[in-house]
Amino acid sequence: MDSARIRARRWLVGAALGATWGLLSGAAAWATSPVPLGDTYVTDTADVLDASDEQRANARLAEAFDQTGSDLYVVFVDEFTDPADRIAWANQTADLNGLGESQYLLAVSTEGRQYFISALDGGPLSDAQVGRIEEEILPELRNSDWLGAVEAAADRLESEHGAGGRTAAIVVGSVVGMAGIAGASFGVVKMRRGKRARQEAQQQLAHLEQTSGLALVAADDAVKTSEQELEFARAQFGDAAVAEFATALDGARAQLMEAFSLRQQLDDEVSDTDAQRREWLGRIIELCGAADAALDAQAGAFAELRDIERDAPAALEAARERLATADDGSIAAELVRLGSTYAADEMLAVAGHDEQASGLLAFARERTAAAERAIGAGRSGEAAVAIREAETAAAQADQLRQAVASHGEAIAAVEQRCAELIADLEGDVAAARGMTDTSGGITAAALATEQQLASARADLDGAARRPSRALQTLEAANAHIDGVLQAARDEQRARQLLGARLTQADDDVRQAEHYIASRRGAVGAVARTRVSEARAALAQARSVQGADARAALNEAQRAIRLAAEALTSAQLDVSGYDGYDGLGGRGTVSSGDLGSDLAAVLGGILGSGRGGYGGSGGSWGGGAWGGGSRSGSRSSGSRRSSSGGSRRSSSRSGGGSRRSSGGGRF
Repeated sequence: MDSARIRARRWLVGAALGATWGLLSGAAAWATSPVPLGDTYVTDTADVLDASDEQRANARLAEAFDQTGSDLYVVFVDEFTDPADRIAWANQTADLNGLGESQYLLAVSTEGRQYFISALDGGPLSDAQVGRIEEEILPELRNSDWLGAVEAAADRLESEHGAGGRTAAIVVGSVVGMAGIAGASFGVVKMRRGKRARQEAQQQLAHLEQTSGLALVAADDAVKTSEQELEFARAQFGDAAVAEFATALDGARAQLMEAFSLRQQLDDEVSDTDAQRREWLGRIIELCGAADAALDAQAGAFAELRDIERDAPAALEAARERLATADDGSIAAELVRLGSTYAADEMLAVAGHDEQASGLLAFARERTAAAERAIGAGRSGEAAVAIREAETAAAQADQLRQAVASHGEAIAAVEQRCAELIADLEGDVAAARGMTDTSGGITAAALATEQQLASARADLDGAARRPSRALQTLEAANAHIDGVLQAARDEQRARQLLGARLTQADDDVRQAEHYIASRRGAVGAVARTRVSEARAALAQARSVQGADARAALNEAQRAIRLAAEALTSAQLDVSGYDGYDGLGGRGTVSSGDLGSDLAAVLGGILGSGRGGYGGSGGSWGGGAWGGGSRSGSRSSGSRRSSSGGSRRSSSRSGGGSRRSSGGGRF
């Protein structure tokens, strides 16, 4: 029986027991009970992830398992309502699904804005490390970035495991497996993932084998058919007409030989890796496709020749009519008109088009005469080639005419764009003149813009205009003054916001400092570091507010963010606090007796009033508070089971109603 079925069976048993208890106690039915976990890492009953995000989340968590040996399951629900306490809900879900010591469950209530990671004692991560994962994902949860929260949790899981995490997880899994408790699920899950991956790889190889085989046969048939077609065409139209066809056929033969060589390598006695097979099969398909495309292009050209040959007299008459309407003189006239208005460097793209067009039309007329002679002599194939050459030359001459006409339209469009930019820049200069300019940068930008406007106007006037150069000048001027004006507006906006942000930052920092100071018996280094950095950022904001309002605003916002992080971390420390012996160990004052907030306050008072480190008050051991030990670790006197089988609810219970901005709420 696989791990998913085991978890489902345990969940059903637990759900039945819960339903029975609800009936016996007269309780009402809740909307969202602990859920069964499926074959994937993410269970999204709240439907906050789309299919693509859910696939990415599962892939990232699978990667984290490969790196650490620990499973992190994630459940998104609307509300924790059966039970309503987030800790009890997460731990009950983990228990009902039979999660082991190296398997963690992140439960998130998307509507209730609560979360918790359930973990067994004795696992590869300590309670503090799991707490750091919870801290890591707070920003994403607050922004409702559910995929980001999963990815951040996976990143932190890998970070907390460190280089030795994978080895430690394997050892833990082995010990648990020997005891017959949950360890088998690691191997089953990993084996199923590996089996699916191998099956998909083999299916891909089989598809490539089939496709490449069909491509080889099709390309070989195309080459053989084209060899016959080439000889027929040579006899019908002459060597000159089939020169390109012969070159294309030689190239196709070379590509086909390379493809057959790769196929032989795949079929020989030397064993090839799956990666090599994928690469070579893909190359075979590519070579055959290129050869077939080149031959198809030539086949189309000869089909046109045969169409001409079938009714050469009619084709010749159509070519003559087209030439009669062609007017190479119109190209020359348009070039003269444009040349009298614009500078020579504006006309480089179409210079000489009139002479080229005249040459092409003369060649086309000569080829129609040759076609007429060939028809009279009964050489229809030769006539077809001459007619096609005449048509091609006439088409090229027409393309040159269109290019000259399009160039004139393009230059006119550039002049129109220049006029629009000039009007825009004149408005920018007027706006700049009306702005406060303490540094002189806005005035300098306005003067530079006026100079560039004058230069552009000079290029747009007279008989040798240069619209392209004028456009470059105007676009550069526009980019520069737009940047200066935007920076000035940003500075003005920042200065308007700065006063309020400084006030908020000052209040947030003081609130965080007060919270930490009043509960210092429970607050660790992370919260203290963040509040110190917040105070430094606030000082920096005040120091630069006169010279750079935007920099000051950024520092004030940074102070607000750091103060929030400090308060969140401190609240997390306090909510998990069971008592304090003054040095970080847990004493007889516990949250079970006083509540975590009061215990933290008393811990700080008692810790600061007892002699200090090595002071005249003597050592910290002995007496009612020390319990005869100076240990800084969690003692067996806490509510966590010493057997290592209990969940982390003992270290986090009681904090649900008192967490308002972090830890349990987001």
